[in-house]
Amino acid sequence: MTGEKHDTHKKDTEGMSFRDTLVSVLFAALGVQSSKSRERDFTKGKPSHFIMLGIAFTGVFILVILGVVNLVLHLAEI
Repeated sequence: MTGEKHDTHKKDTEGMSFRDTLVSVLFAALGVQSSKSRERDFTKGKPSHFIMLGIAFTGVFILVILGVVNLVLHLAEI
């Protein structure tokens, strides 16, 4: 039982995982996020991780949009 409390406390003091940071970036892109998540981001998250994932998400988003536009233009020629 003592180990469980210690593990919980350890998790509370650690930084955010990659998955948590990615989810926060995706929700930020959609413009929805709870205040609890926002507080966690500012207290436990590293700005450099958010910046890198934000740039990567933006690049992937642009590539997806370009792909969809090219597909629509290609299908319109038929």
